[in-house]
This record gives sequence, structure tokens and C-alpha cells, in this order.
Amino acid sequence: MTTDSTALTFTIHHLDCPDCARRLEAAVAALPGVRRAELAFMAGQLRIWPQGDTPSLVESVQRLGKEMGYIIEPLTDEHAAHEAHHHGGDSEHAPHTFWVIAAAVALAAGLAAQWLGAPLFLSRLLLGASILLAGLPVAKAAWATLRSAHSLDMNALMTVAVIGAVALGDYAEGAVTMFLFTVGELLEHYSADRARRAIRTLMAVAPDEATRLNGETRERVPVAELRVGDLILTQPGERIAMDGTIVEGHSAVNQAPITGESVPVEKGPGEAVYAGTINGNGALTIRVTRLAQESTLARILRLVEQAQSERAPAQRFVDRFAQRYTPAVMAAALLVACVPPLLGLGDWATWFYRGLVLLVIACPCALVISTPVTLVSALARAARSGVLIKGGRYLEALARVKAIAFDKTGTLTEGNLEIVGGACTLHSETDPHCALCRDMLAKAAAIEEQSGHLVAQAVVAYAEAQGVRGQYLAPEGVMAHPGLGVTGRVQGHEVAIGSHAFYHACLGVEGEDALCSQVKEAERQGYTVLVAHDACCGERCYWAVADAVRPQAAESIAALRRLGVRHVAILTGDHAQAARHVAEAIRADAVYAGLLPEEKQGLVSRLEEEWGSLAMVGDGINDAPALAKASVGIAMGKTGADAALETADITLMQNDLRALPFAVGLSQRAMRIVRANVAFALVIKALFLGLAIAGYSTLWMAVLADTGAAILVTLNGLRLLAQGKSPASEAA
Repeated sequence: MTTDSTALTFTIHHLDCPDCARRLEAAVAALPGVRRAELAFMAGQLRIWPQGDTPSLVESVQRLGKEMGYIIEPLTDEHAAHEAHHHGGDSEHAPHTFWVIAAAVALAAGLAAQWLGAPLFLSRLLLGASILLAGLPVAKAAWATLRSAHSLDMNALMTVAVIGAVALGDYAEGAVTMFLFTVGELLEHYSADRARRAIRTLMAVAPDEATRLNGETRERVPVAELRVGDLILTQPGERIAMDGTIVEGHSAVNQAPITGESVPVEKGPGEAVYAGTINGNGALTIRVTRLAQESTLARILRLVEQAQSERAPAQRFVDRFAQRYTPAVMAAALLVACVPPLLGLGDWATWFYRGLVLLVIACPCALVISTPVTLVSALARAARSGVLIKGGRYLEALARVKAIAFDKTGTLTEGNLEIVGGACTLHSETDPHCALCRDMLAKAAAIEEQSGHLVAQAVVAYAEAQGVRGQYLAPEGVMAHPGLGVTGRVQGHEVAIGSHAFYHACLGVEGEDALCSQVKEAERQGYTVLVAHDACCGERCYWAVADAVRPQAAESIAALRRLGVRHVAILTGDHAQAARHVAEAIRADAVYAGLLPEEKQGLVSRLEEEWGSLAMVGDGINDAPALAKASVGIAMGKTGADAALETADITLMQNDLRALPFAVGLSQRAMRIVRANVAFALVIKALFLGLAIAGYSTLWMAVLADTGAAILVTLNGLRLLAQGKSPASEAA
């Protein structure tokens, strides 16, 4: 059984209404031995935290679910895999469909008998049979909710309304009402399942088995048996089974399931691959780097599941409103049924019937379902396009963003840094044969090997190209100074590598010389400059590092402005000239350079105060404080997928900034649909409340309006699942 901090996880079938889900959650929470229960309606999953050792808890939960009309199954790993690959057919709806068809036949026969003038008892017998066929499951579920959760749900309201119609002798009205209600429920089942399938199809991405290499032998094994370090063979056209590093082979890998990239990426030895991506035309030998349950895909799925449970402010508002709305309308129905006849304004039967109509209108389905189905559809659409949003509240916050702050290196720029020049105290420019340049480079590379920063990677790569990487043993006492540089001891030599400001201010070096003038000139030209200093011998060297602006950055910023973003700022630890060079290329409104991580965080707070809502875009590692402080933290996934998935509210799984305006546009469309759905549901409710009190609405009309509204708002929300354009083309 799936556990999460001792939690039991179940999957639920036939769950089509958020209000019903809330009552089921309350009923489960009231069971003996349950400490806490959480039900994610759109995920169709229930999580329970047991209280002590309760071996019969699973049976109790399943029994309660059956009484309330739901099938609840423990979610084992095997069952999860089965759902991922096979869920989505119509078999689970077969029992519901059978009873609805049987009720339809009896209803048609009863109405025909009534129309043809058959004996009254025959038409009532047939109509009563239709009511029983359609209504018994409804009444049973209503009783289970009343007994377990001590509350009246829509099933109870409908049961009372139909019993009242029969008591008034209007069998046809009662039968049509109950039939329309069950048909509406069935249609809502199908609509809600479509949104759930959009999420569950993500789970079918990774294969269940892989070919493990053991010397010269090959064997097909379940992915659960693979361990870190194992070698697996992926043939052309196969899906890659595990996260790993290519050991042998070259191929174009389709990474769309993870990053949303539409074009396959060429991969070779030493490069990382993800589980669930599709191998191209070359066989690949891959060394496993993560267990199946810790793969990037598995972590994305867990975050998507959590995202479905994360209620947006709009959804929480609607839920609170519905909790007050339903009892208020029920009280109004009681007053309508009793007060007018007591005042002599009509007969009891007329006002009792109008009260029954109000009971039907009290069902909050259309109102409550208007928000979650839209939000989950947007989350699924985003995930399918390589944009991972951790919950509805972040989607809603993104729609309100008026200002965006960007980190520079690796976000607005390519992040493929390379050393393009430099000098030392002996030469005015880099000399590949200079002993001092090579020695300083070897020391710097030994220290930078300990860092994953993009600039550090450029130093190590340059040392590799110059043949000096590994010349020194691992350094001691390596210490990072965030936003400034790094220090360490290499064979007794105290070496510091960092910015020009770090060299002077933090190392206490006073005065400037010819080398400092060269450094300033390189900075004026827009280069990022690293200064290396050996405190033992006093020698220095600097390297100019180049990083190109992403080709899609300018068009992405322009697209964001068209979507209503009014202020674009660059926040970077780099020097001002390099930042201004990028700002001119993308037409940013403001540049803040030379910032430490805590200074970035402070600027984020200041910009939020000025603009109301701010998104921060960074690499998810050095920018973690700023990402956490912003209204919405957005990370570039490829720059550091692990950190990005953990720290950011939204992750762009591919390094294409055009995914950002796609995400903003999607969030804005989602919130427009949410507002339209809520307004439509409220207008329909208000209209039929007035018609019911005035006597112009019948039971079956109220059911048709309520069910029709629920289906319409569901279908309206599901429009977001349409494939549409790719993030790249939407920003163009």
C-alpha cells in the first residue's frame, strides 16, 4: 500500500461532485481509528492518516464508500500502474449506465401508458418502478451521508423532493426529476473523468520493464528491481525506463513528456536522460542514476498530485460560499412551504411543491464544480507542455502578475559560459604557453570542481581544454561566498576566485594596477570577469567569460508585455555593465547588478510593494531566497531540475523562455473561465430561485437547470485541455 508519512492512499470511483467529495471526506474522518483524512476531488484520491494500529481500517473505509455509492480501492504500486495504463475506459460506469437505461425504459413506458389513457395504477406502477430504479442508489447514498457525516447532501435533497412529488400524487413529475438527476450525475462522471485522465496519462509515460546488462548477458526486469549504477539498454524507438547518464551510443531523444520540447535533442556519452522520454534511432547504454520512485518523472507526478489538492483562493471562496448557501436555501424552502399557507396566501399543496423546487435548486453542484475542474484542466495542460505548476493558488497568482524579475545568467542568457580571454600579472593577454596562466587555471579549476555554478563549469571546461584539469589534488577548506566567489587551499596555497569587487573588498587588497584596468575594460565590454588570486605568491590572473542572450528572450518579454506585464527587471550578482548589455537586448525596464542573494530577496520585497504582485524567474539554486519571497517563484528546470522542483512554485522544464508567456496566458484564460463559470452558476441559481417562488418552475425544470449548469461549467473548464499551440508558437 502506498504510504506517505504513514498515510494510506485510496483511489475512488464514481466521484463526480466536489460537494459530495467534501461530505465523503467528513464521513471518513469520523470513522474510528482515523486521525486525519484528505480527499483530492479532481485526482479521485483519498489519503488517510490512521490513529494507532487499526488493521480493519481499510475494510471500514471501503464499506463506508459502498454505502455512499462509491468504489474505494487501496492504491498499491501495482494498482497505480494498472490505472495509469488502463484507466479511462467506460467499464466502471457500466453499472450506473445499466440502472439509468432501466429507469429510462420504465419512465418511457409509464408516460406512454399515461398518454394512451391506460389505468392509473398501471402508469403509476411503471413510473414508480422508474423512480425506484433510478432513486434507490440515490436514497441509499443520502442515508449513508446523513448517518456518517450528519449532513444533508444533494442526494438527500433530491430524495426528499421526489418523495414529496409522489406524496402530492405527481408520479410523472417525480420520475422525470429523478431520471434527469441520475442522467446528469452520469454525464458529470464522464466529464470529471476526462479531466482526471488528462493527469493520469502522464503516469503511463515510463515503461514497466527495462533491459538490464550484466556483462555479456541481457535480461528484462521490472524497473522496481533496478538499482543506481545498473546498466540498461534502450533500443531505438523505446521509452527510456530510468533517469541516467549515457555510457555508450548517440541518439536524438524526444524529451517532450518531461520538458515539453517538440524537437528531439541529440544526446551522447556523459549526457543525462530522463525516464519516460523516447529514444530515437540509436541504441543507448545508460547507467542508472536514480531509483524509479525518485526519477524526475516520478517527482513530477507527485507534485502534480499535490497540485490538484492545493486549493486556489477562488476555490476556497466558492467552497465557503456553498457551505452557507445550501443551508440558507433549505431554510428558504421550508419558509416558502409553510409561511404563505399559514398566512392564507394559497393552499398547502401549491406552496409545498414550490418548496420542493427550492430544495432541488439548493444543490450547489454547478457552483462548487465550476472552479476545480478548470484549475486542474489548466494544470494538466501546463504539465503536458513542460510547465509544472504546483497548485491552483500559484496559477491564480500568476494570472495577477504585473511585474517580473529575472536572474541573468542561465535565465535570460544561454548559460553556456566559456572563457574567451584574460591576462595575468606577467602578460597583457592570455598566453596558452604562459606557465603562470596555466598554473593559476589549474588551481582555480581544482577549487571550482567543488561548485556547480555555471561560471565554475566554464573554468573547469577551459582547464580541460588547456590540459591542466586534475593537475592538483582535491583542495581543502573550500568555502563559497554567495554572489561573490569561492576560496580554498590548494597544496598549501590560499587561492580565491571571484568578481573584481570580491578581490578588492573582501580580500582586503588595496590599490589598482594595469591588470585592474584590463579587468574594468573587459567589464565595460559586457563580459563577466573572474579574478584568481594566490595569496601565497601574490600572483593574479583574470578570465573574461562570455554568455550569449537567449535568442527567444526578447520575443518572450514582448509577449509578456502584451499579456499585461508592465515592469521587467533584471536582478543579478554580475557587474552592472554585463547586466545592462542584456537589458538593452531584451528591453528591460530596470537593472539591479552586483547583488548578493539576500539583496535580491530585499529587492523582490520592494518590487512587490510597488507593483502588487511579482514573479521571480531564476535557476532555482542561487536564487532560492528571491524565488521563495516572490508572489510566484519560477525556475528554469534544466539549470538544476532537482533544486527547481523543490524550491519554485512553477518550473519551466525546458530552457525556453517562451514557455513563460504561455504559462501566464494559460493562467489568465483559466481565471477568466473560473469567473465566467461562477457567474453563470450564480445567475442560473438566482433565476430559478425567483421562478420557483413565483410558481413558474417545476421540479424537472430545476433539475435540468442545475444538472445542465454543472455539465456546462465542467465542459467550459475542460476547454483548457485542448492541445492548442505549443508554448513556443504561442509566444511568437
